[in-house]
Amino acid sequence: MQVRAVAKYVRLSAQKGRLVADQIRALPVEKALEILAFSPKKGATPIKKALDSAIANAEHNEGADIDDLWVSQVMVDQAPTIKRFRARAKGRGTRILKRNCHITVSVSDDPRASKKRL
Repeated sequence: MQVRAVAKYVRLSAQKGRLVADQIRALPVEKALEILAFSPKKGATPIKKALDSAIANAEHNEGADIDDLWVSQVMVDQAPTIKRFRARAKGRGTRILKRNCHITVSVSDDPRASKKRL
């Protein structure tokens, strides 16, 4: 059984989110939550929310035991970028890119499912 949760249009660059996602991939859920709770990175908070949602989906929809769940897949994909301008000298403007991402977290009750994705 594999259950997922998706957080869309998160105000975080995909590159920064992938740094955190790589730390929790193929870990037991308890260990992953512990790492995310104490991580100083900006991406830890939205990824933790998505992981909590995936755990709740597995428990409610599939009747899974939380102690047996593993993080099988974590994807952080690029979302549409918000474009802004900042005034510069001599009447010019500079483009500011505010990047977004989509976070997908899948949990599974089979630890081997998480090892296949590596």
